Amino acid sequence: MAAIQKLYEVCKVSLFEKGPSSPEAVENARTVLDMITPSDVGLECEAQAVRVWRRPRALNRKTVLHSSPAIRYRHIYECKSFSIGIYCIPASSIIPLHNHPGMTVLSKLLYGKVHVRAYDWIDIDEPGNLSKVRPAKVVRDGEISAPCAAMVLRPTDGGNVHALKAITPCAILDILSPPYSSKDGRHCSYFRRRRKSAPSGILWDRTRESEFVWLEEYQPCDSFVIRRDLYTGPTLDL
Repeated sequence: MAAIQKLYEVCKVSLFEKGPSSPEAVENARTVLDMITPSDVGLECEAQAVRVWRRPRALNRKTVLHSSPAIRYRHIYECKSFSIGIYCIPASSIIPLHNHPGMTVLSKLLYGKVHVRAYDWIDIDEPGNLSKVRPAKVVRDGEISAPCAAMVLRPTDGGNVHALKAITPCAILDILSPPYSSKDGRHCSYFRRRRKSAPSGILWDRTRESEFVWLEEYQPCDSFVIRRDLYTGPTLDL
């Protein structure tokens, strides 16, 4: 059985419309995801190119960035319970800070190096409308390189709100359970940091102030585009 088929099969029995059936189900899916390699999903040539990739000289940076290809999403499968797809991100490209409301995300870096900055929301008792400005705590801020273990982002912890910046060309295989759905209240929102006083309702430790931020919802600039791309790996037997 092809590795991507095995991943689909374990997701089918572990992930449902309301998310994973149990922590064990998440671990089962994560274990199979960990075994996926670029060659399992039609990305071996791209992975080989990254192994010998060199950052362009500063002299050519403006030209290189101007002609860089767009971020591309290779759709593999989606149902009401989960989706499977691959983000192919050119070097220096950024996926802005965004959320996964009520969703569990299993994510595997297939090749390359990426900087991840991730936050979890902080629940506080404060009057006023916090729908667009909310406090969050830093749970991850650093680079990861392939090969590496798959990450799990849960609805309320693990870095459900995160941003990605490609250090080299890279590819990330994502499983979302359940997938984004605006009609079901799972709309993808984007955020940026905003200066604001310390939130009331939590114990504020000034020595750890850098670990807490205020995030406000915003609309990314028009230049941020994710284009649909053709998946070239093995076809799933549904």
